Formats: sequence, structure tokens, C-alpha cells
Amino acid sequence: MAGARAACYDRSLDRISTRRMETIGKYRVVKELGKGATATVYLCASPDSDLPVAVKVIRFGQDCAAMSRRLRKLFRNEEMVARRLDHPNIAKVYEGVVEENFAYLAMEYIQGFSLEAHTRIDKLLPLHRVIGIIFKCCMALDSAYRQGIIHRDIKPANILVRGDDEPMLVDFGLALNLNKNMDRDSTFITGVGSPSYMSPEQVKGYQLNQKTDLYSLGVVLFQLLTGRLPFRAKNQATLIYRIINTEAPDVTSLNPGLPEGLNAILRRALEKDLYSRYRNGAEFAKDLAAVRYQIVGDDDTVQDNRHFEMLRKLAFFTEFENVELWEILRISVWRQIAPRVTIIREGESSKVFGIVVEGYVEISIAGRTLCRLGEGEVVGEVAYLHPTSDERSASVVTLENTLFLEINAPALALASEELQERMRTALLGKMIDRMRDVNRIAAALGTPAVESAQSLMAGSTRAAPGTGLDLELAPP
Repeated sequence: MAGARAACYDRSLDRISTRRMETIGKYRVVKELGKGATATVYLCASPDSDLPVAVKVIRFGQDCAAMSRRLRKLFRNEEMVARRLDHPNIAKVYEGVVEENFAYLAMEYIQGFSLEAHTRIDKLLPLHRVIGIIFKCCMALDSAYRQGIIHRDIKPANILVRGDDEPMLVDFGLALNLNKNMDRDSTFITGVGSPSYMSPEQVKGYQLNQKTDLYSLGVVLFQLLTGRLPFRAKNQATLIYRIINTEAPDVTSLNPGLPEGLNAILRRALEKDLYSRYRNGAEFAKDLAAVRYQIVGDDDTVQDNRHFEMLRKLAFFTEFENVELWEILRISVWRQIAPRVTIIREGESSKVFGIVVEGYVEISIAGRTLCRLGEGEVVGEVAYLHPTSDERSASVVTLENTLFLEINAPALALASEELQERMRTALLGKMIDRMRDVNRIAAALGTPAVESAQSLMAGSTRAAPGTGLDLELAPP
């Protein structure tokens, strides 16, 4: 693929593009907004309007006539399709012009941000904003479908959001997809779409209808709610297999604070059977509107930030990256617990564990106090870490009003590998420290130790490694 692209690349255009463009057709260039392998986007001033416009310039290679012809055809299709669409949440296209060596598309300039900026666990938008944005995207896709258009590449990068939370769908058609850097963009497949967001039928190369866009929008919604994709894999073949054959986890298992109703919505949006998936964007939007009323608080950002700062101050989380702390916040439940309440009961089976953020708890075995733990201490970790048994060996009871961070073990199993490894390392370290403390206490209650005559490491001689013997030899 790299050789094919190099053969189609016109280096004279590269020299031209390095010089600052002052005009593109009738548009005066203000500044460059972004640049790809064969396309550059400029912010421009138009003589016909006081509003700024975004002009996308696509360069054709002179050494590959077939690809140039295809790009020209697809560019004209892009311009034709985009100008047909008329919806407040679809970016407007004002003009498309094809020249000998390049073409340009003058479009509505969207001043805002891409949803791609809010797909990380530490950058998630408040729930009410996510629901509102995806609701409007549903209606925009519904309008496009009624005009006979399927997007086929719905993903966070193709949804821009203005300051008033009005989403704008961009990149309708194929031309911009074909202009991706195929060497660098591993999500590029068969000319159209990004595998992580592609429907099973799109992955298989089947004929598509409007339901493929709804599936992709479901993937976007899932990612905006949880900070991860519904299907993840280390290579593209495994990813495609999972998209076709496996089910996505419930979003509430990854973010317990979400309304339960979102599980059913996403199951239907990500349904592999076309007949069971949403028929159109209006149906999808209707269900989102219903769950909107289940949201208790409109904006949890302030509380989330406060919780983050509380965890950041705890010694247990010293080695955790910020993004890992945000991931913990999404898979945990904060519980304010009254005094003398049992958090964990001896003999029961569960893998619940958590951190005492504020307050004190008592650990007991068979009705006898073992110890008392306070701020920053973890409880319940033994059953979580045990490879075969989740039976509780001790009880945990609050001694005063206690703020407890309960970590959802099944959700942690679905979290990033980095977080799982970091958590396991921290828990094992805490267990070892406690074992050492217990050993010191036990030693203080023990009988005097036998006095050593000499040190094994300093003076004695052991059998050579690999002999199968482990005998202490008397000194000569």
C-alpha cells in the first residue's frame, strides 16, 4: 500500500503546498486548520458573506491517472451529496470546484470541538450533554436517510460540536475517506469506514442501509458514556471477529452511575440482527428522550472533580496515573455509610472490595477484633485477589460515618489492562505490608529467638546450583 500511494503522489504539489496559499478560488485564506496526506483544510473569508468558511483542498497526483480519476469522481459525488442535505445538524456545503490538479470544497465553518476529544475516560462529558448531542445526531441521520443518504463513517471525529452543544455531522460521502493516510491510519478498511465503529454487515462487505449508521452512532454513544469502545482487540482480525460474533458489555457494568435504561438502548443500537436493530434515527432518539428523564443530576462535573481530588490525595493511589483515577471513578460507587453497618460479612461469597476514603472500620474474625483501618486503607482485597475462592474470611463493620469507595470487580475486569495491572500491584503491595505488620506483632508476642552462631550467606558453603542437593556443609 505504501508503494502504491507513493506512485500516486505528486511531489510538485507538495512543493506548492509548502508555500503559504493566499487565495483558493474566490476565498481569501486566513490560516491553515489541519492537514492530511492529500487534503488540507483552511479557514477562509468569503466575499459573499461575513461568516468564515472552511475550505478543504484535495490534491490529485499526476503519476496515477486511475486514482486521480477516482478522486475526481468521488469529490464530485461528495459535493453533490453534501449540497443535497439540509438539516441544522449537518454541516452545509456552499461550493465544490474541481481544477486540473486539485479540487476544493467550501463548507460551513464549525467553531467548537470534535467528540473525539471526549472519548477518554478522564475527559467524558456530563451525561445530560451526551444524551442531548446523540439525540440530535439521531435526528440528523434520520433526515439524511429520508433524503436517500447513508454516511457510512460515523465516528467521534466526524461529529463536531458548537459552543451551544449543537452537533454537526461532517464528511458525508467517500472522498475524504479515500484521502486518509492509509499507512498511518490502521482503522482504514476497504475504502470506507473505521472498523471500531463499523457494523457487522459493513465489516462483511454486505449491502448497507440506514441501520449501519445507527449502529456506528451506538458505538459512539457507548464510548462517550464509558471512555472505551464496546469491542477491543490487539489486532484488526480479532476486532472484526468480536464485532461479528460477540456481545458488548452493559454500560452500567463499566459505569455503575449510568441509568439502567441505557443498557437496553445500546443493546438495540448494537444489535447484530438488522431486523432487531433500530429502524431509523427517530426511534433511537425517542428512547434516548425517555431515558433523559431518569437522569438525577444534570451536571456531575463538579462532584466528579471533587471525588478525583479526594482520591489523588490518598497514599494508595500515589502511583496511579490521572487517567487511571478517572477510570476508577467510572467503575466505582461512592457510599456514605452510617456507623455499625456491615460492609463485608465473614463466610459470604463476593469479590467486592474498596477504599475507606473517610472514617474508620473494624476488621474481625469469628467475633474477635483483628484491627481497625482508617482513611486510605483498602478492605476486601483478599477475596478479590484469590484465584479460586471468593469466600470472605473476615467481617468489615463501620465504626463511624464512613465514606467508602466500592470498586466494581466485574467492571474492573473489563477496564484497561494498564489499570488492572496497576490495581493488582497496589493491592499486592498493601497485602505484603500488612503481612509484615502482622509478623512483627506476632513476633512481639512470641518467645525469645534462638541465637545464631553464624550467617549462612556470610560464612557457610552450599551445594553447587543444579546438583539437586540442598545441604548445608560444615565449615572446614
